[in-house]
This record gives sequence, C-alpha cells and structure tokens, in this order.
Amino acid sequence: MSALLSRMSRRHAREAPPTAALGIVLIAMGVVAPSFFSAGNLRDLALNNVAVMIVALGMTLVVLTGEIDISVGSQFAVCSVAAGMLAKAGVPIMLVPVFVLALGVLMGALNGLLIGMLGLPSIIVTLAMMVAWRDTLRWTTDGAWIQDLPANFQWFGMSPEAAQLMIMAVGVALATSGAWALRHLALGRRVYAVGADAEAARLAGIDPRMVKFGVFATTGMLVSIGAMLNAVRFSTVPSNAGIGFELQAVAAVVVGGTAITGGRGTILGTVIGVALLGAIGTALTYVGIGPFWVKAIQGLIILAALGGDALFTRLARRAHLPARAVVAH
Repeated sequence: MSALLSRMSRRHAREAPPTAALGIVLIAMGVVAPSFFSAGNLRDLALNNVAVMIVALGMTLVVLTGEIDISVGSQFAVCSVAAGMLAKAGVPIMLVPVFVLALGVLMGALNGLLIGMLGLPSIIVTLAMMVAWRDTLRWTTDGAWIQDLPANFQWFGMSPEAAQLMIMAVGVALATSGAWALRHLALGRRVYAVGADAEAARLAGIDPRMVKFGVFATTGMLVSIGAMLNAVRFSTVPSNAGIGFELQAVAAVVVGGTAITGGRGTILGTVIGVALLGAIGTALTYVGIGPFWVKAIQGLIILAALGGDALFTRLARRAHLPARAVVAH
C-alpha cells in the first residue's frame, strides 16, 4: 500500500499545488460566504467554465509539444459567429455543429501547417492569426452581434435544464477521453516525446511535424466545440466572443502543472487549473473585490506556477532525474 501511495504521489506531484490551492479557496468560501456553494452558483460556475476548459484541453496538447497558440480566442469568436450566421440563414440546427466543427479543424490545421510542416515559430504564427481572424470578423459583421436567431438555436431547442446537463456532460467526456488517450494511446506518448525532445523523437521514428500538425488541428476542433456549446446558451451571438480566452487557457494549463517548455503535464492538471481560476474569479465577486483584479491575480498565479515549475525542475535535477523526461500520465 505504501508503495502504491508513493507511486501515486510521484505521478501526480505536479497537480498537488493547484489542488491544494483550490481546496484552500473552497474552505475559505465555506467560512466567508457559504452561499458560494448554492446549487445555482455551482451550476453557473460550471457552465461558465466549460468552454474555457474545452479550449484549455487543446492548449494542453499544444504546450505539451513545446508550442503555444494565442489565436484560440479569435478562433472561438469566428466559430461562434459562424454558428449564429448559419442558424440565421436557415441551416438545420443539427447540421450547424458539423459546419462549425469543420471550420475549427480548418483553422487549427492552418496553424499546424505553418508551424508543424513549415517550422515557423508558433508565437508569431498564432499572433498573426489572432489578429487576422479578429479583423476578418470586424469586416464581416461590422462589429454587430448576430441577432434574431431561430428559436431552436438557443439550447439546441431543448429545455434549459436538459441542455445544461448535456453541455456539462460533453465537457466531462472530452476531458476524460483526452486524459485517457494521452496516457494509453501511442498518439499520446508521441505528443509527450515531441515536447520532451523533438530530435530524439525523430530518431525514434516519430515525425514531429505530423504530431504538431495533428495537435493544432485537434485544438481547432476543440475550440469549435467549446464555441458552439457556449453560443447556444444565449439568444444572441457577440462578435467579440472569446476575448481573453488566450490568457485563460494558458493560465489554466500552466497553473495545472504543464511545463511551458513541453513534455510534462496532464489533462487532469488543466481541469484543476480551470476549476481553480474559475473559483477564484467567482470568489472575488462574492467578497466584493472588483472584477479588474481577476486578471491581475491570474497573472500572479501564472508567475507563481512558473516559479514552482522551475523549482520542481531544479529538484528533479538534484535527484538525478531527467528534467525533460517524458511523463506519460
């Protein structure tokens, strides 16, 4: 039993700090504002963060390969607006997600082509795409929101209660299947291998270009799913959807223990990171702290997470462990 506990503690060492921080926040809210745990607030907290979590799942894959994608917020906006426009144009509501999914994969694949296949720096490519997609939306919509949507667009024509359960179930299913795939499938091990050492992965028969292409395309797919699930919650679609999602997704990934240099991290850690940041944002509102502090606190948390990762790496080196070893969680 002690050996099992020791192995589990080593396997999940990177998730321990954010888990402890989340526990502290929840305990503090239980003392200061017990209404934080009302069913309505917990439901809203989950719904408001499902889309962020789904986008962050894709960001986890990208960061694990040692890359970054700061265009996810703009992709999210494009997919949201596309969903509204398609529904308004009379496309059957069951076909709208299919077209939106294809659009998300296409945008992600474009990033993957430029970064994975052509070897361009991901920070430059995704920065350019972030601006390009936002400007395309401004030109297409002139800044106007998509309104007068068909009645069956909101909640997919279902009852709000049923649709909310479905949205949360999709989020759980994606996180669970993603965590399982990263740990048990060869594709998951390739993601870790490329992030740990791309050249060593290549010598082992893995094509880093294809892995990165697939990761960015998958991220585009996940962004489109998150955008669709978020868009149907409302009767209008804002043309500025997804603003700040880049910071939120990166913050959740880094806070959850994924190394920004790649090769180390888990989906579980990202889910905990999303929960922690979401809980902090809501907790600040409950205690009367202005929302403008949320971004500042998120920034401080990111810095703390990066400092913790640097300390973790240093301790690993002192223990004669490979600092960039592939950790197939």
